[in-house]
Amino acid sequence: MLASLDAVVRDGEFVYATVAAGHPATARAHAVVVEEEGVTLVLPRPDADALGVPYGFVAAWLTLTVHSSLEAVGLTAAFSRVLADAGISCNVLAGVHHDHLLVPAHERDRALAALRSLRGPAGRPAEAGDRDD
Repeated sequence: MLASLDAVVRDGEFVYATVAAGHPATARAHAVVVEEEGVTLVLPRPDADALGVPYGFVAAWLTLTVHSSLEAVGLTAAFSRVLADAGISCNVLAGVHHDHLLVPAHERDRALAALRSLRGPAGRPAEAGDRDD
């Protein structure tokens, strides 16, 4: 799976916001998580701004193009390890077809490079000796 791993960037910047159930911003959300404290939305930044929804974290949305099962073991550990080693925070949303990673917007390019390093030289999975640690 790692040999074919790549990521694409969804256009724009995205933000996390918490709103009350039924808030109009929910209709513009790209992801919704219902929590005890409120409804967490991942919104395009311009939509949050237009609706006056407060937010803090501004993210780039990366989608892993590798197809994996929801029962696959190890993929999340691999990409979270390489991002953690690079000092890049990552929030993960798992879809049926892809994993989606929200990383700080200013770290987008470094995150892409870190993820692509998992392929190793010539497209093979990276091994410990392949990295310049």
